[in-house]
Amino acid sequence: MIKLLTISGSPVEGASTDILLAKSAESFLSAYDTSEEITVQHFKLSSLTFIPCQACGKSPEPHFCFYDDDLSSVYKELAECDVLLFGSPIYFDSVSAQAKSFIDRCNCFRPPDFTNSNPDYDFLKRIKQKRPGGIILVGGERGWFEGARRVIAGFFKWIEVTNESMVVYKSPDFRQSGSVASDEKAIGEALAMGKLLATKVKSVRK
Repeated sequence: MIKLLTISGSPVEGASTDILLAKSAESFLSAYDTSEEITVQHFKLSSLTFIPCQACGKSPEPHFCFYDDDLSSVYKELAECDVLLFGSPIYFDSVSAQAKSFIDRCNCFRPPDFTNSNPDYDFLKRIKQKRPGGIILVGGERGWFEGARRVIAGFFKWIEVTNESMVVYKSPDFRQSGSVASDEKAIGEALAMGKLLATKVKSVRK
């Protein structure tokens, strides 16, 4: 079974972020024949209820976090997925509040061993292998995307996801949700990302 996980940090219904994630996921699925068993799990972070990271300072093992809220189910899918698509709008030169809060809460995917005294604190025990991933960023025509890219790239590294591709969409009108639907270039890039990620997954499974 191949598990594709898509996560949206956009709080807007019908957002361009969500459209691009869906197109990329659709393209990923189309790269496989019907004999392959593929599951697609999508989370829109704004529809979940969870608290920000509380900086507990110690490992929550055997759980992912000390706090059992709506992120508990996301953690499981994130740990088990074979490929990850992560999208966010650009707010103040970075990811959305929803995306940043989620990323912060994933700190415990790499359990701390501040004294270097316990050899069992092994990150790879939680994440069995590197997985390919793609980034989708949506902002205005004059937006600065590098801040958000760095945040998500650092997050990917933390959870053993390799950043294989990125789609950037600069909306001509920030007041119009879903404007990317009529942008053939951005849609094409999202479709290409999906196919690329499928190729990466297939190469790992040979």
